[in-house]
Formats: sequence, structure tokens, C-alpha cells
Amino acid sequence: MNDEKNPPVNQRRRWLLAATSVVGGAGVIAAAIPFILSMEPSAKSIAEGAPIDVDISKLEMGQMITVSWRSRPILIVHRSKTQLELLPALNNSLRDPDSQSAQQLPQYRNIYRSLKPPYLVVVGICTHLGCIPTFRPDVAPEDLGPEWKGGFFCPCHGSRYDLSGRVYNGSPAPFNLPVPPYFYVSDTVLRIGELRNGSEQNWTPAIW
Repeated sequence: MNDEKNPPVNQRRRWLLAATSVVGGAGVIAAAIPFILSMEPSAKSIAEGAPIDVDISKLEMGQMITVSWRSRPILIVHRSKTQLELLPALNNSLRDPDSQSAQQLPQYRNIYRSLKPPYLVVVGICTHLGCIPTFRPDVAPEDLGPEWKGGFFCPCHGSRYDLSGRVYNGSPAPFNLPVPPYFYVSDTVLRIGELRNGSEQNWTPAIW
């Protein structure tokens, strides 16, 4: 029987088709909601990315402490005057002595790579394959050679960094250790994870 000669049958068929499409569309939307929500950052992720305050008042000269930000180790070193004086002589031995790599924040592009020369703040993850470098402040140790002036050594593949976190020529690591966004809340408290104006909370260097 021809639908065109039976308008009620034709209209009913169209109505059923439309209803089925609506139900099907609703099912697709319902199925998509959990997927869409899964792309939103979790409360844990937000908490881990929040800035942290670190009291450095008891950090002795020549010592290092490690804190966690975004589940990554942040190394804070209190460098001595002697250690700072050794840095300029190393420039010719370094891959990027002025930290011109695009992943480096411009306010830390100085020889000390810091806001205050005595204190270094870097992400403690080797820029080669993500191992954790060890802190080696000793000068000319037997295993690192007479040219070693102190710094960080990655035991996984031998990458070397000076006491400003700048990578040596010949190391497998392509970049200096990243300096995270930070500023001084007071003379003895650092806020790691943002700049004074509240920006750079979503900072992500190339190696992460």
C-alpha cells in the first residue's frame, strides 16, 4: 500500500523515526558525559598542581633540600660565595650557559638562574630520560674528575650539570634543569608554582 495514499500511516512512520532518533541521540549524549567529565582535572590533580610555600630559614650554606611539587622533586640549594664565584669560569664548558632554550623562563636567565644568587631552585629531573640527578657539591672527586666544580650528576646515563643546573657539553641531556616559577613571599619563604603576579601556574617545560 502506497504511503502517499495513506497520510496517517506515513505521518505515523515519520513520527516513529523522529522519536527513535531522539532516543538514540540521548543515548549518545548520555554515553559521552562520563568521557567528557573524564577530561576534567580531578581534585587530586588540582591539589598537586597548587603552589607550595617552602621555609628556607634553616637551610644551611652548602646544603640542599628536596620538596615535592606536582609530584616532582624540586631541589633547593643554598650556595656558598665560593660556589657562586666558580660559575662564570664554566661557561665555555656548557651547552646553554645563558639558558636561552625556549623552555626556560626569562626571569631566571642569568648565570645564577635564580632571583637571589645564593638560592637555586630547579626541577630535579634529568632532561635526558627523566632520572633523578644526585647532588654532588664536592670539588674534583675521584669519580667525576679534576674539572668537576660541584653540581648535579645523573647516574643513569652520565649527564652533568653545574651548580646552576646548566648542562655540560657532551652530556646526553639536551636542556638545563628547568627552573619552576617561584617568588619570595618573604626573606625566608619561597612560593613554588607561580610568579608574584599569580601567573605561570600551568607552566610545563618541554621535558614533562
